[in-house]
Amino acid sequence: MERNRPQLSCADPALASGAASRPAAELRRLNVFEPDFGIEEEQALVAVLRSGWVAMGPKVEAFERRFADLVGTQHAVAVSSCTAALHLTQVALGIGRGDEVIVPSLTFSATANSALVTGATPVFADIASADDWTLDPADAARRITPRTKAVIAVHYGGHPADMAALGAVCRDAGVTLIEDACHGLGGSLDGRAMGALGAAGCFSFYSNKVITTGEGGMVTTDDADLALHIAKLRSHGMTATAIDRVRGAFDYEVTEAGFNYRLDDLRAAVGLAQLDRLAVKLARRRDLVRLYCARLASIPGLSVPNFGGRGEPANYLMTVLLDGGDREAVRRRLQERGIQTSVHYHPVHLFAHYRHVAERLPITESVAARTITLPLYPRLQESDVDYVAAALQDAIG
Repeated sequence: MERNRPQLSCADPALASGAASRPAAELRRLNVFEPDFGIEEEQALVAVLRSGWVAMGPKVEAFERRFADLVGTQHAVAVSSCTAALHLTQVALGIGRGDEVIVPSLTFSATANSALVTGATPVFADIASADDWTLDPADAARRITPRTKAVIAVHYGGHPADMAALGAVCRDAGVTLIEDACHGLGGSLDGRAMGALGAAGCFSFYSNKVITTGEGGMVTTDDADLALHIAKLRSHGMTATAIDRVRGAFDYEVTEAGFNYRLDDLRAAVGLAQLDRLAVKLARRRDLVRLYCARLASIPGLSVPNFGGRGEPANYLMTVLLDGGDREAVRRRLQERGIQTSVHYHPVHLFAHYRHVAERLPITESVAARTITLPLYPRLQESDVDYVAAALQDAIG
């Protein structure tokens, strides 16, 4: 990976010229995402293995402290996934049977599933527009009822949702605003990090995220009672964990039914090593996205969403929107060039499990039928971006 790279501008005509109009002559193999590991992660894992303690312990605690400092919250609680983070947050807030939680449909199914498994009903709201794929505050407001307990905002692709408008909606209705920030690590809005903009922020460290521990997640919050409750729930509702007993706690009590949603020291050590390079990863992603924007700007038949131009995005996904045509044919043509693509996302409300309760979401459905996710990861090269842009132009044409 190249470091200390100059900033690239989407408006730079020198960047926008040429590459997208040239055919891609050679065949490459480009995945949508590739994890970025180095010797640092190997050394961190070996150190934990040699320490004699691999379960949740001092490395998890260090990871939590550092993550809270990074996001700018008072507390961070490490868990086994973002799904666990979302579930625990809602359980700790008292959300359950008979309640409703408003969620977007243009997201991974875990956003809605996490509400469903508490016993609550996920209520799907539309996205703002074809240029802003985050939750529409006005549509969310229309769907609030006396049973609504929370709204979950997703920072799609690392672009901040309209948290000012959503916050106002939630305050007026007396409901809690939760951030599904699994795409948002490293991004900010009005000078505050994603994950510090609601009652709680829920992060993912899955293998394709900005930093990865393989599996893992985190809850960030300024609410000490909420953090303490989540920390207890992640470990069976116990008042003392194994590391607490090693440190001198003589016994423990189980005060409520909890879960096994713990993170272990092995994965936390990898997370700490990944955080050491986070700034470099983010800068590289920003440069690649700007170069993509420049290369794609001259290609007819597609657009790149602007997401209202809010804040500083984390640049987790590189997504484009086709004006029309056969998306799967375009994806097959790219595959023939060795370029893997994906779709973020198939609308959750159209999946079989939800289809019988959901109403139509016209903007979500229109966007979801036309979006393509292109390769984006720190080791991607400028020539790879040129190759993808040229292949995409040929595939659309």
